[in-house]
Amino acid sequence: MAIHHSLATAFGLLGNIISFLVSLAPLPTFYQIYKKKSTEGFQSVPYVISLFSAMLWIYYALLKENALFLITINSVCAVIQFGYISAYLFYAPKKARILTVKLFLLFNVFGFGAICLLTFFLAKGTTREKILGYACMVFALSVFAAPLCIVRKVIRTKSVEYMPFTLSFFLTLGAVAWFFYGLMIRDLNIAIPNVLGFIFGVLQMVLYMIYKNPKKAVEPKLHELSEHVVDVLKLSTMVCTELSAVVPQLSTMENDQEIVDELIAKKEIEETKPNKDIDLVSSKI
Repeated sequence: MAIHHSLATAFGLLGNIISFLVSLAPLPTFYQIYKKKSTEGFQSVPYVISLFSAMLWIYYALLKENALFLITINSVCAVIQFGYISAYLFYAPKKARILTVKLFLLFNVFGFGAICLLTFFLAKGTTREKILGYACMVFALSVFAAPLCIVRKVIRTKSVEYMPFTLSFFLTLGAVAWFFYGLMIRDLNIAIPNVLGFIFGVLQMVLYMIYKNPKKAVEPKLHELSEHVVDVLKLSTMVCTELSAVVPQLSTMENDQEIVDELIAKKEIEETKPNKDIDLVSSKI
């Protein structure tokens, strides 16, 4: 019995540590969002669902005995997920911001509020605990499946730009730790979701390995383009030089022809002038 309790404590601590790392896994994504000042193709759905699931697990753990590990990690994760949602709302475009607010109100305000009211007034004792356990199990599956909305985009675009590998990796490790923790404390509401969580995590990592090096279209290299530009410039320079050499020659020939014409006209005038003088003398005689 002591060994069993020790194993449960060990897996609970391991689950807390790994789940905390899971909550930090999206930090590179949000750092990229911060640098680009835009959320681009990233989705807010995983963070909204994760916050809602953490809130449910806290409520469920408060009704159970010896559930300190569930309370600690889900309290920390709830604060972190709320921070992610706030950052997403700050940098998201208007359409994505409106959608995120609607999801937040639907799940984290009205949804969680309805569950609390219904279970508090309509269920008592173990019945309330079972209902909350089933609800936690369903939304725990949603947390693991939420990144799958990006899987279709990864397959369609053949790019893993919007599916962080670290998030999938730590979700898989966390699923293993919490599965054994659930077995140790004999709580199937904790153990069962993490089986599918492990499967979903492995699927995402496999897709990442397949599409992490997408084939890029062949593009002309910069130095090749510069060589073409240089060749064009050389050609234009040669043509301009030849034209500049030919045009003065043509203009010179035209000027010479004009001078010759003027000389011929003057000579004709000089030849006709003596003849006129002879005619005047003869007329006087």
